[in-house]
Amino acid sequence: MATIQKTLILMNKVGLHARPASLFVQTAAQFTSTITVTSNGRVANAKRILPVLQLGAEYGAELMVVAEGDDATEAIDALTNLVHSRFGESE
Repeated sequence: MATIQKTLILMNKVGLHARPASLFVQTAAQFTSTITVTSNGRVANAKRILPVLQLGAEYGAELMVVAEGDDATEAIDALTNLVHSRFGESE
């Protein structure tokens, strides 16, 4: 069982609020790995919307994403791609 950790910077204008948080949770939920996300000293289960929203992660915030499980690498890759795409927001 692999444990993968990656630091991501939120570059979308609204940060990890409503729609982006929902996309983040939906993406995380596709994987069997346990996934946590840490920001502003708070830790959240990446598969649960309320804890992710309560992180209060705004534009420029640093997210530490940790995935543990058989598909950890794929989960981190998918979440990295989502954050790097700015959750599909235009510039």
